[in-house]
Order: sequence, then C-alpha cells, then structure tokens
Amino acid sequence: MSFSQELYRDFAILIGQFLKEEFQVGGIVEISASDRDLIAVMRRYFAAQAELESLKAQLDAARQAAGEAIGVFYDPRQNAEHAAGLQRSHSLREDDVADAAC
Repeated sequence: MSFSQELYRDFAILIGQFLKEEFQVGGIVEISASDRDLIAVMRRYFAAQAELESLKAQLDAARQAAGEAIGVFYDPRQNAEHAAGLQRSHSLREDDVADAAC
C-alpha cells in the first residue's frame, strides 16, 4: 500500500470515528461548513494522489517495457504515445505543490 493510500485510509477511518462518536453522543451530526470544506479538500487531495501514484506506476511499467532511457521516455515531445499521461502527471504534481504552499 502506498503512502497516500495509507493516509487516505487513515483519514477515512478518522472521519468515520468522528461521525460515529457524534451519532453516539447527540444523535444528529452537525458538521461546520469549514469542516465540510476541509473534508472535501482532503478527498480531492487523496484522490489526486492516488491517481498520480497509479499514473506513475503505469508510466514506469511502460518505460521499462519499452526499454527507453528515463530522459527520453519522460519527455512528452519525444514520446507522443504517452504524452497525455506525462502531461497529466506534471499537472497533478503542480497542483500538489500549489496545495502544499497554501
């Protein structure tokens, strides 16, 4: 299991425990707008991380199968076949960096 998959699992467990405790205590769960926003952001973050890890594994497997050098394979200008996946992985990384800066 990857690091982000473990974090996502732990996050899901934490949210589940929070909701369970709220149901046991008061019967009705009231979550603030900021909590809902945080949960939505975390879900998007972990979904993007899972997509990035999957994409990286697929691209690395394709590179190894092709027997190409890293510098050639990961250059979208030289690898039209995988250019969309390469650009998507760059986009996900940029989003991750931007989110970390916030």
